[in-house]
Amino acid sequence: MVNVTYDSSGDLEWSNDTGSGVFNLGDIAWTLASTALVWIMIPGVGFFYSGLLRRKNALNMIYLSMMTVAMVSFQWFFWGYSLAFSDTASPYIGDLKYFALRNVLNQPSIGSPRVPAIVFCVFQLMFAAITPMIAIGAVAERSRLGPLLVFVFVWSTLVYDPIACWTWNSNGWSYVLGGLDFAGGTPVHISSGTAALAISLYLGKRRGYGTERLAYKPHNTTYVILGTVFLWFGWFGFNGGSALSANLRATEACIVTNLAASVGGLTWMLWDWRLERKWSVVGFCSGAISGLVAITPGSGFVGAPAAVLFGFMAGTVCNFATQLKFLFKYDDTLDIFASHAIGGVVGNILTGLFAQASVAGADGITVIPGGWLDHNYRQLGIQLADSVSGLSYSFVMTTIILWIMHFIPGCRLRCDEETEILGIDDAEMGEFAYDYVGIESELMPRHEYTNGASGGSREPQHTVTSSQESDHEKDPRVVTEA
Repeated sequence: MVNVTYDSSGDLEWSNDTGSGVFNLGDIAWTLASTALVWIMIPGVGFFYSGLLRRKNALNMIYLSMMTVAMVSFQWFFWGYSLAFSDTASPYIGDLKYFALRNVLNQPSIGSPRVPAIVFCVFQLMFAAITPMIAIGAVAERSRLGPLLVFVFVWSTLVYDPIACWTWNSNGWSYVLGGLDFAGGTPVHISSGTAALAISLYLGKRRGYGTERLAYKPHNTTYVILGTVFLWFGWFGFNGGSALSANLRATEACIVTNLAASVGGLTWMLWDWRLERKWSVVGFCSGAISGLVAITPGSGFVGAPAAVLFGFMAGTVCNFATQLKFLFKYDDTLDIFASHAIGGVVGNILTGLFAQASVAGADGITVIPGGWLDHNYRQLGIQLADSVSGLSYSFVMTTIILWIMHFIPGCRLRCDEETEILGIDDAEMGEFAYDYVGIESELMPRHEYTNGASGGSREPQHTVTSSQESDHEKDPRVVTEA
């Protein structure tokens, strides 16, 4: 039984059989608003991924974003929240204290005594939902959709929830050790980016990899911009909302978030300009996302000057990291590992260097020893340990999940060649993003290309080996009738 009243200042007073307390209505309002902001990021990921692909595979990425919200919402209700944020001495292992959201209503949250657990629960749900969506972008153009429902549920349970537990649960090993991760450098970005690498290696290369068939540009750059807008807009709730309070620390988090994204976008775009002398909006959007990823763990710990370096380093390192797939010969279609896993590691390391006790203490509550700027030199080692743990755990567990599903009838992710040629939208959904989807270029390639693997673009540069160089000036997706 919950008893609720209001005090003279308008704050919410609560009491039940276990105790009593006061919740701040302003903090509740800001956290709920941030929940909505993070939710809009999830279809933002879908639009961003969709725009980068070929038009015959455009719709399923948007569908997957909504499917992931639905599946993780059920998983979080069922046992995800309990596994990640149980407040017992030994969290996660066999702990289902909050199974089906039992006992989660008006008691104080594990994140802040000023916010009820149910508000914290729905806010953290959005983080849990966007993380597998980032990862399953790696299935682009070559996966069956049905088994992904199973994969998202299992992956959230065995990968995301444990990492979220050790990072944000007050009983988690990284939290106890002193790890600094304000909004999800390891639980969200390193875990999803590394999972994307494992998925790419498991699925193998797309049909025609290294030839003209994949020498395409993003089919809808407007979708890429739209997805970036949703993500950038929502990231104010992603980082600012992680303060769980409408205070100066949340404001600082919003400032550094916007600044890192801006510098990251400009940096990536300029690196691409040096190669092609083109002002690439896809390059700008990619850099903005990498800047947002990098600032995520440090957004509540670093000041505005450091945010400029976060953006520059993310835009530079992630740009060059896109070449790893050519060096190690794996098909990471959307450069998720380069943007999210590498970007998350960059953010964790820079947080260890530039975290400041004064910034974290802007909320009037948080006390940390800071990073190298505050002469706390051990913080960098803690950040590295957390990053390596997230990388290793996510990669190993994702690989195990994929191969177990591989041998379960009906659960294998890889589609057949006919489906890949026809397009996932038509073969798996029977619906299209557009009225017309042309596949002639898949069936009737005109001439071969070799992989040059240079530049920071999402796809390799290609060198024409046919004598018909003039044809290369045309859109390779357009096929003229004989």
